[in-house]
Amino acid sequence: MSGADATQAVILAGGQGTRLRPLTLARAKPVVPLLNRPFLAYQLALLRDHGVTDVILACSYRVDDVREALGHAEHLGVHLRYVIETEPLGTGGGVRNAVDLMRGTVFVLNGDVLTDADLTVMRRFHQANGSRATIFLVPVADPRAYGLVETDAAGRLLRFREKPTADEPITTNMINAGIYLVDAELLRRMPAGRPVSIEREFFPQLIAEGVPSFGFTTPAYWRDIGSPSAYRAAQMDLLDGRVRTTLMPPGERHDGAWLESAVCGSTDRITGPAVVGDGVEIGRGARVGPRAVLGSGCRIGAGAHVENAVLWEGVCVGEGARLTNCVVATDAHIGAHAEIGADVVLEPGAVVADRARLGV
Repeated sequence: MSGADATQAVILAGGQGTRLRPLTLARAKPVVPLLNRPFLAYQLALLRDHGVTDVILACSYRVDDVREALGHAEHLGVHLRYVIETEPLGTGGGVRNAVDLMRGTVFVLNGDVLTDADLTVMRRFHQANGSRATIFLVPVADPRAYGLVETDAAGRLLRFREKPTADEPITTNMINAGIYLVDAELLRRMPAGRPVSIEREFFPQLIAEGVPSFGFTTPAYWRDIGSPSAYRAAQMDLLDGRVRTTLMPPGERHDGAWLESAVCGSTDRITGPAVVGDGVEIGRGARVGPRAVLGSGCRIGAGAHVENAVLWEGVCVGEGARLTNCVVATDAHIGAHAEIGADVVLEPGAVVADRARLGV
């Protein structure tokens, strides 16, 4: 993509990640790990791959976590700048707070979406239709859990609907995917210094005024990682190759598993797809994978089994323990012969007693 086509982006990351607790009690949502990379790195890589290298992060909570993990993100091929809200300003207010740094046409991304959406095609659609505000839409099987976005046959936005009740008709299965392409001048219309909603205020006002505004859709992977179950599922999707991304896990690939360094213990105990961080120890007879993610410094005891699970850094798994379909945060300790499963999520530093059974 030529530099002339490049545009800016704003990522909205002002929330506290309450839906993702307890994982966000000790780490900001934008940098929770996905395959041992900070989550936000996937959005930055997507933007970079579509020629967007000037990125503004609108944030307010645990900003130091993000700075420590990403800095200015030069290593990801972009330049990341921070605009800090003294108090959360909502999806629109966060953008408005950063508007003085914007020019031209701006991508706006919700900071909790993992996607491989083709932003280049979205830009072409925006230009071809003379659109001034374009929203990426995705179809879902059950749209009742979301706000709906209605368009005409040409894609022009008609109406935003709140979550329909059980007795209301479903007029569309298209929902707001949290990716927008907007003229910066329009963003300056939003009131400054107070919370503003893009979905409930900004776009409906544009529709009412007749500003050319369109919905765009194209086949793409899309998942809101805002809940622990969705967060784990996103990593399983990455392991399964369902997400197109140029951002690989740290380390080198070995028989279907990504290894950040030499593993203490035979790699024959690892079944891909899997990601294994730096300094991991795997005991005799233990099994890791398939579909397992181990953060750096994890210790897997003899005879233990970790499958379909995500372990953050420094987790200690006792001998004979079995972990499946779960997420375990930093420095947790799982007792010998314990069993963890069924979407259990353990907070940082959690201690599980020997032979305990959680979610099984």
